[in-house]
Amino acid sequence: MSPDEALTRIRRYDGRLKAFVRVFDSPLGKGDGPVFAIKDLFDVEGVPTGGGAQVPLAEHPPAHALVVRKLLDAGWRAVGKTHTVELAYGGWGTNRAVGAPWNPWDASEHRAPGGSSSGSAVAVAAGLVDAALGSDTGGSVRIPSAVCGVVGLKPGRGLVSLRGVHPLAPALDTVGALARDVTTAARMLAVISGPDDAAATRGPFDADVALATEVTGRRLAAIPLEHLGEIDVEVGRLYLAALDRLRKTGVTVQMVRPPKALEDSFAPNGVLMAGEGWRIWRDRIETHGKLMDPWIVRRFEVGREITDERLAQVHAQRAEDQAQFHGWLGGYDGLLTPTCPIPAPPIDQVDETASPLSRLTRAANYLDLPGISLPCGLTKDGMPVGLQILGRPRDETTVVALGAAFETVSGWNGRGPDLSGFD
Repeated sequence: MSPDEALTRIRRYDGRLKAFVRVFDSPLGKGDGPVFAIKDLFDVEGVPTGGGAQVPLAEHPPAHALVVRKLLDAGWRAVGKTHTVELAYGGWGTNRAVGAPWNPWDASEHRAPGGSSSGSAVAVAAGLVDAALGSDTGGSVRIPSAVCGVVGLKPGRGLVSLRGVHPLAPALDTVGALARDVTTAARMLAVISGPDDAAATRGPFDADVALATEVTGRRLAAIPLEHLGEIDVEVGRLYLAALDRLRKTGVTVQMVRPPKALEDSFAPNGVLMAGEGWRIWRDRIETHGKLMDPWIVRRFEVGREITDERLAQVHAQRAEDQAQFHGWLGGYDGLLTPTCPIPAPPIDQVDETASPLSRLTRAANYLDLPGISLPCGLTKDGMPVGLQILGRPRDETTVVALGAAFETVSGWNGRGPDLSGFD
C-alpha cells in the first residue's frame, strides 16, 4: 500500500481501534517500499518514545533505532508509532496508563489485543500498514500476532540490533516483525538483520533463500494436547487441524513429548524478566510509579526480591537447559505448538495475576530459539488462533520456509477482520 492509502485507513478506523499513539504528519522515508508502523518502544529521532507510559522514556531521541533507520534506508515508509503494554511487560495487551487497542476481530466487545506489541498487531490485522516492528521478551511479537490473526516472526538472539530499543530484560529481548503474510515478515527481517558491533553478531538474513527453501521430507516434532496443559477446546481443534494441513506440504509430523516441557521455561524466564527489568527501571518506578499501570509496577517489584545470586543461578540453569534442549531438537527440523492456549478474552475479563497467553511462547526466549506464529483458523466465536513453529538455534531460514509452506495450505489466504463496526 502507499502511505496515503495507509493514512486514509488510519483516519477511518483508528479512532476506535486505537492501534496508534502517534501518526506522523508526513510519513518517514522517501522510497516506494512497504508501509510500516513502529512499536512505541523504539526510538524515532525527535519523536517522544512513550513506552506505553504517561511520562515518556525519551523526550527527544537523538537518533532512530538502528532497525528503523535500516528500513527507511531500504525505502520502507513509516506512518506512525503503535501502542505497547507499559515498558513491554505484559502479554494481555492491557494498559491502564494510556489505554489499550481493540482486537479488530470483535467490534462489539473490547477484547484483548495481546501484548506487548499490541498496537503493531492491531495495525497489521486491520490493514492499516503492511508490516510493523515489535519486540519479544516472552512472546510479545507472537502473542498479539496469534490473537489478532497475523504473522509474527521472532528471530533468535544476535541477528537483529537492539540499539535504540528500550529494554525489558537484555538476556531475553529480541526484535521481530509482524505482517499479514510470511513473505512480508521475512523481507522485513532481512532488512533489519545484520551485525551492529554490539549484541547483533549474525546475519544478514536472506529472505529469498528462506522463501525458496524446500520443506518436503522435513521432520517436525509436535506436542500432543495431553502434554500442553490446559488448552481451550477450540484452540486444540484448530491446532490438530493445522498439523494435518501441514503434513500436506510433505513434512513428517511426529507427536512427541520433549525432554523438558515447555512450561518448565515459564518460571525462570519470569525471574529474568523481573530481576533484570527491576534493575533497569527501578528509578523510574520509584519516581513515577503512581502514574504507571499498577499491575506493571507489581510485576517489576517482584524483581526487588531477586538477588544477584539468584539471577546468576538462573543464568547457569538456563545454559544447561539450552544445551539439553538444543541437543534434543537437533533430531528435528522444528517444534510445533499452539501459539497461545486460549483465544483473546474480553478485556474486562483479563486476570492480570496470570499469564496464560505466554505459557507456550516464553520457551523460545529462554531457550533462544527462532519462532513464528501463523494464523491457523477462527474459533466458533470468530476469534483467531495461531500455530507456533519453533526452530533450531540460529535457523531462521527453516522457520520461515516452514511458515511459508504452511501458509500455502492453511486456508487463511490473508483473511482479515470485518471493520465495518469500527467506522
